Order: sequence, then structure tokens, then C-alpha cells
Amino acid sequence: MDSKQGRTDNGSNGPRGIIDPSTLVAHDPHDEKHQGAVVMPIYQNSLFTFSTYEEFDQAMAGDDDIPVYSRGHNPTVQQLERRLAALQGGEKARCFASGMAAISTAILSQVRSGDHVLCVDQAYGPTRELLSVFLTQYGVETTFVDGTSIEAFHAAVRSNTRVMYLESPTTQTFRLQDLRACAELARSIGAVTIIDNTWATPCFQNPFEFGIDLVLHSISKYIGGHSDIIGGVLIGSESMLRRINRSEYLLLGGIMTPHSASLTMRGLRTLPLRMEKLEQNGIAVARHLEQLPFVRKVNHPGLPSYPQHELAKRQMRGFSSLFSFETDLPPEEMKAWAGRLTYFRIGVSWGGYESLVTVGRSVPGRGSVQGSIVRLYIGLEHPQVLIEDIEQASQGLGGG
Repeated sequence: MDSKQGRTDNGSNGPRGIIDPSTLVAHDPHDEKHQGAVVMPIYQNSLFTFSTYEEFDQAMAGDDDIPVYSRGHNPTVQQLERRLAALQGGEKARCFASGMAAISTAILSQVRSGDHVLCVDQAYGPTRELLSVFLTQYGVETTFVDGTSIEAFHAAVRSNTRVMYLESPTTQTFRLQDLRACAELARSIGAVTIIDNTWATPCFQNPFEFGIDLVLHSISKYIGGHSDIIGGVLIGSESMLRRINRSEYLLLGGIMTPHSASLTMRGLRTLPLRMEKLEQNGIAVARHLEQLPFVRKVNHPGLPSYPQHELAKRQMRGFSSLFSFETDLPPEEMKAWAGRLTYFRIGVSWGGYESLVTVGRSVPGRGSVQGSIVRLYIGLEHPQVLIEDIEQASQGLGGG
């Protein structure tokens, strides 16, 4: 992106030079190279050849992102990477075969044996397993901290702390971290900040504005938006991404396929529009749940009742539609409740058009009592239909 002009490589330009996300994802200039095709072709090939050895040598030098072999660069994937970098406000992006491939690459690129990582204690489960089990085999230690407390981060810092891993909000209890304070702490100790920004999407949160170094997303969620792909993306500075590309990206080989990139690009076209509607739907259902007698607490950063609502408003431009609620009722009863729902399907993940529900056992502590935590993903169905569905499933709940 040219910061002076406020323009991306596709020429999208909003009022006063400000990039408009809807225009950025929807508009492409006329593509003479591909006969004016409005959709980028899928380059379904493993290698690229050259007319002269001089061109081949230039490409092998790796200076210009010239496609040589699709494990490194592929034009279809590169188009998506450029668009995602611009949308998130970063300089460069690399797409991966899964969100977990992006997470693993990001962390592995920054640590060596003997290093220490600080990670929020409510981070994505496989991320915690990577840090607490897998990397301990190679001499990397991790301290998990309460992400709502910058004091907890300060107290856990060691002389060998190299990474602060954030996820804001987290995706079970939806706790936030103060991104600016975390970035300032990391800079003061020479550590790199990495954040999983999947929940907020590039539409609603730009961690680079607060000094975060690396931003990642599970593309499988909101960015893809249709529950038909698995993917991830890592976004950061040109220098950092080029170093990651030469090492962990190429050596580990967790690349995105051209076909997945094309499907992702299709989903990206409607991301701002979908997020606007999903925000409205999620808030409407969350507000209704606050009124139900069996609901003890609704964990949604967009609600004024949420303890970190003011921080959420400072850091985010909007709120997505994944949240949870807590109840004193046991998981067995809440699973039966979930089974009575008609418009919520039982399943993991989120970010598509369909509404979803999962039920778990709440963990006592911080004033909580034993009971259930129910995670809801609100999709694109009409919110009143979802509210009525919740009402019919709740008849007689808890003996009422």
C-alpha cells in the first residue's frame, strides 16, 4: 500500500484517500492479461518456466516474488495475499493450508531453544498444545497469563521472553487484551507480538494500529465465509514476511492450494457486507439472551454489560457474531436444550452462513460456579427466527 496516496495495488480509493474495505474487496481493474476475466484464473500448475536463463536466474534469486514453483509462489494465491495484506493494513501476507499452519509458522519463526513465550491463557486449544507440549521438546518454555491484566504480563516476563502471543477476543469467554499496552511492553523487552485476529476480522480490528508485529487469521472462518475451505494467513512487515518465507514457510510446506485461494477470494468479496449483517444479528440474539432467567452471564464484547466493553470500543470498529453464555444448569441439560434447537446446528468452527451451538462445562473460578458454558455462532438467518427458536427450546428448561 502507498501510505501517501491511501491506495492499494488495485486502485481502490475512498473519500479523502481512505481505503474503503467494501471497494477494496469488490473492485479489480480490467485484466488485459486474462482477456478481461472478472475472476482471477486458477493457476493449477506446479511449476513455471522461463524464456531465458537470465529470467530464470532472476526468479531463483527470490527478489521479485516471481513464480517458480507453487510451493513458493502461485499467481492465484498471490492475488489473495495482496488483497488480505491491504485489507488488514499490513505490508505483506502469506497464505497457508490451515489456520494452525499459520499459527505454527508464526511462532516457530520467532523462537529458538532456550526461549520463553508469554501466551494468553484462553487462547485457541491447539495453540496452547503447541506451546505447552510440542515446543517443550525443543527447549521452548511458555507461561500462560490472564490476558485481561497487563500486570500479569509484566509479572511473567523473563530475560529470555521472545514472543507475546495474543488472541483478542478469545473465542470461549471472549476476553480482550489491551493491544497497545501489550505492544509497548513487548517492544521494551525486545519481544515480538503475534495476535490471532480471527474473531474481529480485518473489518473490525487492525492490530497494526496499536503496534502489533504479526497478525494471523483462520481463513476457514469469516474470511472464507461459506464453510467450504480450510486455510490461514499471516500478515506483517515486508522484511519479517520475507524472512519467514525463506525459512519456515518454504521448509514446512504448509501452503494454500490455488483452488482454496480462489474460493477464499470469492468469500472475501462479500466480507464487509456479511460482517455488517452478522454484527446486527449477533447483538440482537445476545441482548435477548440477557433477559432469559436461566442465563447467568452473556460473554459478548459488544454488550454494555460486558466487563471489557469500553476497551472493546477503543480497539474495535465493530463486533462479530460468535459469543457464549453461562448458566448454572448442568451440561447434560443444556445439551438436551441444544438438541431441541431447529435453526442452530451442532458443530465446531464458525464464520459461515449457518448458526451453530456447542455446550461445555464451565470452569469454577473468578466468581463462577459449576454449570455450563454455551457457545453460539449467529449466522445469516433472520435474528427473530433464531430468537424464537431459542424460546421454543427453552420451554421447561431447569424445571421452569
